[in-house]
Amino acid sequence: MHEKHFLIEVDGVSTREEAGKFVGKHVSWKSPGGKVINGKIASPHGKRGVVRAIFEIGLPGQSIGTKVEIK
Repeated sequence: MHEKHFLIEVDGVSTREEAGKFVGKHVSWKSPGGKVINGKIASPHGKRGVVRAIFEIGLPGQSIGTKVEIK
């Protein structure tokens, strides 16, 4: 089990090749309380434009379905 790995759907990306352009970019998730958890996009996942991100620490369950910022 990889608690720090999360799959992220990127708006406007529908192929593995397009998703590959995001590899290496930094992502951050901001909690409702203001805490920021940073991570990095590691690889594309599947054929439909989803990417796998690895965060510094595991994200809480409340992060599921929320938005992240890709820098």
